[in-house]
Amino acid sequence: MTRTAVIGAGPCGLAQLHAFEQARQGGVDIGEVVCFEKQSDWGGLWNYTWRTGLDAHGDPVHGSMYRYLWSNGPKECLEFADYSFDEHFGGPIPSFPPREVLYDYIVGRAKKSNVRQFIQFDTAVREISYEADTFSVTVESWENGPGVLRTETFDHVIVATGHFSMPYVPEYPGFESFPGRILHSHDFRDAVEFAGKNLLILGSSYSAEDIALQSLKYGAASITIAYRNAPMGFGWPEGITEVPALRHLEGRTAHFADGTRRDVDAIILCTGYQHHFPFIDPDLRLVTANNLYPAGLYKGVVSTANPKLLYLGMQDQYYTFNMFDAQAFVARDVVLGRLPLPTAEAMADDVDAWLTMYAAVDTVMEQIDFQTAYVRDLMALTDYPAFDLDMVRRHFVTWEHDKDESITGYRDKSFASPCTGTVGPIPSSTWWEELDDSLARFLAR
Repeated sequence: MTRTAVIGAGPCGLAQLHAFEQARQGGVDIGEVVCFEKQSDWGGLWNYTWRTGLDAHGDPVHGSMYRYLWSNGPKECLEFADYSFDEHFGGPIPSFPPREVLYDYIVGRAKKSNVRQFIQFDTAVREISYEADTFSVTVESWENGPGVLRTETFDHVIVATGHFSMPYVPEYPGFESFPGRILHSHDFRDAVEFAGKNLLILGSSYSAEDIALQSLKYGAASITIAYRNAPMGFGWPEGITEVPALRHLEGRTAHFADGTRRDVDAIILCTGYQHHFPFIDPDLRLVTANNLYPAGLYKGVVSTANPKLLYLGMQDQYYTFNMFDAQAFVARDVVLGRLPLPTAEAMADDVDAWLTMYAAVDTVMEQIDFQTAYVRDLMALTDYPAFDLDMVRRHFVTWEHDKDESITGYRDKSFASPCTGTVGPIPSSTWWEELDDSLARFLAR
């Protein structure tokens, strides 16, 4: 019997289990599929925890999710092609839901697919090696008490751990003597903690943008965003300003590249994450920066170093859940032999062709078009249900323009579903005014 290990039960891992279960229900022999999840429940990053630092078992906390997080893109751009928001919620809901709503949606499909049967919770993967055409996977399980190591063998391994859990933490002169709190966005949990504080945020991407807005919304006195290369340039509300790069700190005083200075109470590092797979043998391990097309992955999924090792969700992302689905269907069909792989040379040539296209990408719109083309390529390879990919691409473009028009108001817009055509209703209160992010309150809007 063919055995396949899936590492992680977050959005990528659940997409993979869903793909296998769809094939099994269609009468296909999928062999044995085992998913190892180090947390006690499914959802990956969406499995919210108040913990930071180390989890209950002494491992680094996986989750980077925080209270009051709302989707920063239209839900219609991430909708599952085979499980619509209409189906899950029994009718239309607004286009920008909070964390708890999206978690409920992800878990809803997992429950419908009955994929929990494949998952071993409280089980961390400690080592993956490959020899004699077989993977050895060593895990530590706490399900029935203190952690016990065991090793199992598999024919294929699918890495679905994501890459937004190991923070990149830079250091600046003066950090060691700063009297306030310094934390990475990975450890940010509640904007209310910073009410009345003067914050310094380092970074110029989505986390910096959102944490700045969340903190001001929940009462921060001021937010200074220090960018390294270029400002985000939004029409920020009063209380948020952007300045050039941080140079050093003297006590509470931050000094910036333009010669200005600010006194700050806390510093949040929105400086990104690292691809981090310490449990995989170095000869097999994917090594890449965060980009739209990691080298070494055929179709962005299959390791060219060992085609029996596959990765999901390793790209920087505009597309998310539906891209993970398309990747999962490709990975499944590779494992089942329904999608034969070309020669090593042909796979390398295909990767090089995508990298050449990617090298010509410059603007945000070109990035959106590049990833749209990538998802289209994936969908042509399997039987993953079709959805209106061109509509999703248009939504992304509209969303980018909406953010430029109003960084506090873009979440109040409505979009049409690429799966059902349903248009999300206008919420009864604006995102900027809405302080309750619960599922019950959102569905009542």
